[in-house]
Amino acid sequence: MSRSDPGRVRVLVPATSANLGPAFDCAGLALEQHDVLEFALQPGGLSVEVTGVGAGELPTDESHLVVRAFRAACAELGWTPSGLRVVAENAIPQGRGMGSSAAAVVAGVMGAWALCPDVEAIDLNSVLRLTTEMEGHPDNVAACLLGGLTLSWTGDGGVGADSLAVHGDVLPVVLVPEATLSTERARSLLPEVVPHADAAFNAGRSALLVHALTSGSLLLEATEDRLHQRQRTAAMPASLALIERLRAAGHAAVVSGAGPSVLVLGRRTVRSADREPGAEEIADIAALAPEGWRVLPLGVDVRGARVLAGTAGVSSR
Repeated sequence: MSRSDPGRVRVLVPATSANLGPAFDCAGLALEQHDVLEFALQPGGLSVEVTGVGAGELPTDESHLVVRAFRAACAELGWTPSGLRVVAENAIPQGRGMGSSAAAVVAGVMGAWALCPDVEAIDLNSVLRLTTEMEGHPDNVAACLLGGLTLSWTGDGGVGADSLAVHGDVLPVVLVPEATLSTERARSLLPEVVPHADAAFNAGRSALLVHALTSGSLLLEATEDRLHQRQRTAAMPASLALIERLRAAGHAAVVSGAGPSVLVLGRRTVRSADREPGAEEIADIAALAPEGWRVLPLGVDVRGARVLAGTAGVSSR
């Protein structure tokens, strides 16, 4: 699509995995699995088409999450388009802890910003704030928006985030079950109060996690958690059992986001000259996966969400 068409843009958004073990609600990783959304202005009305994941299941009216995010951004911008057509090409698994809702929200907000004739560039700070308001926490939307390993926080000054480069030896592998789990259900199992010792343990492991992902070492130790994973066993017993097996075998396995998918932070080691880096690691991980689970070796998306065509640029943060 040419940038010369002011009424049509395409937005690419990556899958994400949040928490990464100990860093609950404040760390996320962008992954090379993407949804692509096309937004086009039309004379009137709303048209929504969905292909790939969610086709025939997701709504095709104003209740579609991408459309709701688009409308929220339009309200923020003080702009009302005459009509809108949305075409979603979805590849991110939904309801499995891989950030599908964050991707939808980021896509809708960025689509509105890119099409709005009254702005010259997408303001990433504003997009982060609005998408965090819609999601309720910034970990997934920050990773989706910025790419790489993201650290996010909220304070008196609002929401903030920064992105770090993941060491090239780190190999994310996502194990995806057939079952789904809502974020609301997963969060409902978390206690209101946690022991001081567990909070201190996770604070230390969260700091170690940043070192592990940027250096490619100590991944197993850095992904230990006491705050949220075992507390949600009742909602995803198969996932927690799989994590125990993987970690016992030396793999840095964690619940991906709210679950029930499992993220393994593997390494691109070379054990034999005739195999691709990480091939044996992937095979070892796959051998421990239950029947029916998909094994997805995914690279780290270092760029984050981006407009593939349109009239607006992206401002620096």
